[in-house]
Amino acid sequence: MSRQYEFAGKSGARYRYTPLEEERFLPPAGANYVIARVTKEGATVVFAGETDNLANQTWKKELEKARETYRDARMMTRLNVTRAVREAERSDLIQAYAPPMNI
Repeated sequence: MSRQYEFAGKSGARYRYTPLEEERFLPPAGANYVIARVTKEGATVVFAGETDNLANQTWKKELEKARETYRDARMMTRLNVTRAVREAERSDLIQAYAPPMNI
């Protein structure tokens, strides 16, 4: 199992994300995702997003764009069923980290 990374939102809520293995089956489920630079010091969020369907890979465009600037960028996901929960979490993370690709 992949190592999980925990990110705290501005609200203080903590969210646990798992690195995405791009070659594996992706569930057709709603999810939040972050694109982060991962170093031995930890992970730094460069983009926070959400999708209704992880399997349709709409996130791939952001990941490719991130890798143009951040070669070591990695995609991490967290499954969330409802849009309202996903949008609130995304907003909370953006407020906490001000990811450069969300500005």
